[in-house]
Amino acid sequence: MGLEELEPIFGEPKVEWAGKGSAPSSRFVLYVHGADPSHLRIVVTDFHSNTWEAVRSALQLEDMRDDIGIGGSWSEFMDYVMASIKSQDAKLILEGGLNTVLNAKLVAQKSKGMPVISISLTGLVGSAASAAIANLSLELYKAFNSIHDSYREEQERSSQLTKALAAEKERNENIQSQLEQYSKRQKLQRISSSGKADVSSLLNNGLENSPEEQAPSDTASTKVVNRVVPAYRRARVRGVLLQNTEDVEDK
Repeated sequence: MGLEELEPIFGEPKVEWAGKGSAPSSRFVLYVHGADPSHLRIVVTDFHSNTWEAVRSALQLEDMRDDIGIGGSWSEFMDYVMASIKSQDAKLILEGGLNTVLNAKLVAQKSKGMPVISISLTGLVGSAASAAIANLSLELYKAFNSIHDSYREEQERSSQLTKALAAEKERNENIQSQLEQYSKRQKLQRISSSGKADVSSLLNNGLENSPEEQAPSDTASTKVVNRVVPAYRRARVRGVLLQNTEDVEDK
């Protein structure tokens, strides 16, 4: 893996003063990147009068790896170095006299108890410091634009997704409404069919029990019961004993 393929790091290291005197009150920005396929470059500055730099070749990094005692592959080692520098425990250690910085080094470790990365920094002055600050500012601006573009693209995707979700929600609501209307129609049809069946049943039962239909049989029955027997047929009623008139007179 070439060092230029490493993702650049921007950060704000913690500042510690190791010598007598007081540390500068300014805040510092850290910039780490692959200067070319075989060199790693580190720049630390407060954008005022304190700017430091360190350039390490692949061979120098291999020697540091042996000194620290980190095994594994080369890519794993570089991943550890970059992760350590990106950690919240990365520190800028300043050494010097009263209000004067003589030496500076970057100290970092991925987490407590793991190997410590320590890289000495060289102070830059004049045009070299200005060039380092200008390059850092430009790269920082590029990184900001890249993040801003990614954020804008993410917003656009989010907006499209929101619109798609709204359209899908509206479509589901329409389908739900249609289903409810269909269910109501089916229910009304069942109620209507049931009502018609009940009415038909009542009509059929009413016709079967209608007084008009029963009247003929009742009238006929009444006529039979109330029919008067003619007088000439009454003498033929069985059980009547007829006597001779002469016998009656004798008696």
